Amino acid sequence: MNKKINLAVASAALVLGASAANAGIVIPAGEWTMDINGNVNAYASTHSADDTAVITGGTAAVKDINGESDSQGINTGLLPSWLGFTGTTRQNDLDVSFTISFQPNASDNSLTGDSKTPLNRQAFLTFGDKSWGTVKMGKDLGIFAADAILNDMTLLGVGSSAITGSQKSGGSTSLGGIGTGYIYPAWKGQVAYTTPNMNGFQATIGITNPNGSTLGGAAYQDSFGFEGKASYDFAAGDAKGKVWVSGAAYDVTTAQVNAAAATTTSIVYSIVTALSGVGATHSGEVTVIHTTAEAIAAVASVSYDATVADIGANINLGNFGLTGYYYGGEGVGTTFFGANGATAAGLERDSDGGYVQATFVIPSGTKLGASYGVSKLDLASGEATSALVEENKRWTVGAYHPLTKHLNLVAEYNKIEAESHNNLKAESDSFSLGAILFF
Repeated sequence: MNKKINLAVASAALVLGASAANAGIVIPAGEWTMDINGNVNAYASTHSADDTAVITGGTAAVKDINGESDSQGINTGLLPSWLGFTGTTRQNDLDVSFTISFQPNASDNSLTGDSKTPLNRQAFLTFGDKSWGTVKMGKDLGIFAADAILNDMTLLGVGSSAITGSQKSGGSTSLGGIGTGYIYPAWKGQVAYTTPNMNGFQATIGITNPNGSTLGGAAYQDSFGFEGKASYDFAAGDAKGKVWVSGAAYDVTTAQVNAAAATTTSIVYSIVTALSGVGATHSGEVTVIHTTAEAIAAVASVSYDATVADIGANINLGNFGLTGYYYGGEGVGTTFFGANGATAAGLERDSDGGYVQATFVIPSGTKLGASYGVSKLDLASGEATSALVEENKRWTVGAYHPLTKHLNLVAEYNKIEAESHNNLKAESDSFSLGAILFF
């Protein structure tokens, strides 16, 4: 199989090992070798919400506007269904490749069931040589926190599946452990350099596009983001594993908001009424004032730094696996990179979190796993207490059974808790059954 395998297959191989390691359809095409790969997955999930409190940035599901606590859905999991095309060739002493992929969902809520727009998460090229490294240019998974999500066992399942409201059929991908243990690395335009593999050690550094809407609502950005990571793969007897560190730094400039007065419209209605018993009529006019837009207060543009670093390790000894991860930063928020990372005045909020995960493969080949993750967000210095999330927590237990070399059956239970700085609480439970097929 091509060394530059698709992210979906690579991540699954990290979690499941041999059950996904032989995925990919390799086709020689002249000077090129084409690798067609990906997965199809779907999960039937039930959700039960205990509370109605909506917490800003909370990941627990809540009751809907009718007070219903339970909901069901058939959706893709944390990993979307995937179809990827990778072409590789050797030209002028360079290894050259391209990758393009798209990711459809399992269902949608439209009347005809065909309105869901596919995702397009990858479009990049690479060139390099094993003697000096590889350059990547284009859209791919961000560098910071990539290993956190690739080692999350819920990548083959669902994990947390709602931000606000109960998850409905037709939703997009679930959250997995995003926001309850790590920040989503997101899919970013990037120019990155990766060193050769030096006896297990490898490093990557790159400039990236800021994903502007979460980074302070910026309308533009006057500088690139910087992301990097270093990792070491090791093996000793029956033990093998990986240790990594990564980080990111962004200079955020928010968009200025100009003040605007409320907009009003006068509409004159003509009224004609009959006078009872005399056969006459009376006419008149009524003027009604409609407010069509509320006043907008001015908000000045501000700048602040968003910086974060992490450390993680994954160790496998025989049938037993253990993963530990921790991150901490300023101005990066929680769940999605930059979300709720600073106040409107540009005061940075501190955040940190992590997860621990243990797995064990029983004689039938089924991988059993348990995971606990937490993400915390502090108020900025002097900031008033609010319904902003203070902590999101997740407990997951799952079973991942390789029915065939490429097909895995999945059962998962997740419990999510969210708590705000003003002591609002929300709890929800979910149970999912489904399957994921790699090719």
